[in-house]
Amino acid sequence: MKLAGQAKMLRIYFGEDDKWEGRPLYRAIVEKCRELDIAGATVLRGVAGYGASTLIHQAHVFSLSHDAPVMVNVIDSEEKIQKLIPFLDQVVGDGLIAISEVEVIKYVHQSGARS
Repeated sequence: MKLAGQAKMLRIYFGEDDKWEGRPLYRAIVEKCRELDIAGATVLRGVAGYGASTLIHQAHVFSLSHDAPVMVNVIDSEEKIQKLIPFLDQVVGDGLIAISEVEVIKYVHQSGARS
């Protein structure tokens, strides 16, 4: 089954070492998305990047530092994305939050159907 329509895409950029209440920030954000019944969230780890601080964050193969850039990508209705914003205001210290309009094409698994 295929569903289509307009939605919002929210992207949150920060460093892998960022924490919230002792756990990785990306995990806290994904768990909050699930709690708010948001359609989905994906965490992507970058190779290198920098933001407002101009400090370059990068993954090092042979280093104990793991402060690679991280992006959490969230897509859902504007109403659900807006419910997430107050939480992000609390937990994202140094980072960037971007919201854009997207056209969604969603393929839904039908029970009993084989892929």
